[in-house]
Amino acid sequence: MTLVRQVFCLLLLGTQIGSAYAACAPGALGTSRTLTLKREYAAYGTVQHLPLPLQKGEVALTFDDGPIPETLDRVLETLAAQCVKATFFMTGANLSRYPELGRRVVQAGHTPALHSFAHPPLKSMPVSEQLADLENGIQAFSAVFGQAPAAYRFPFLDETPAILAALKERNVTVASIDVGIDDYAPNDMRTATLVERLVERLNRSGSGIILMHDANQPTADALPALLKAIQENGYKVVHLSWEDAK
Repeated sequence: MTLVRQVFCLLLLGTQIGSAYAACAPGALGTSRTLTLKREYAAYGTVQHLPLPLQKGEVALTFDDGPIPETLDRVLETLAAQCVKATFFMTGANLSRYPELGRRVVQAGHTPALHSFAHPPLKSMPVSEQLADLENGIQAFSAVFGQAPAAYRFPFLDETPAILAALKERNVTVASIDVGIDDYAPNDMRTATLVERLVERLNRSGSGIILMHDANQPTADALPALLKAIQENGYKVVHLSWEDAK
């Protein structure tokens, strides 16, 4: 690897969290650009809302449900080896339990966002309990990152009027998805199956926000193959960020 290539990769990776993240692998997928969104109430993801302003062939990688120690390091190592940046929608409960893991995500150059506090079935809860979960999640997020989240993803993508109104009042972006790979029980989570789902659904959508779950071991196992499939099928990774977000 040339000196120019090494410098480029180190700049792209940002602050490293270990020697394993120090350089890009030869032929790495890479991050083609950063899409910086306004810190405002908006809603993206064609499963429920309008699309992100992406070009055909561009994808944004997102992970839900972490951070947990059993899988996070492996996910971060895989992303770093491919010079890829992602957005992590973390639960407040896990951030409270493992604040150092949340900070590790940001130190590796990824974007943090909120995925509720306890990942509850919001639609079955009284409004007061829904709002309490949101408030607890925001407090846990703020305690770790020093500011409120710029983006929120609903558990199970089950949006409720009460939470939507609260997010609008707080200028928090709602992040739905364009492509899911069903990497959760009781679905088939063998690597080959996850890759097949990803390619089929990506080819159908042509671009968009990809949902994966970093807290699931099969996803961590499959991630190298998933990134390889993204690259081999000609897709480019866009890193999502928000204005005024650390």
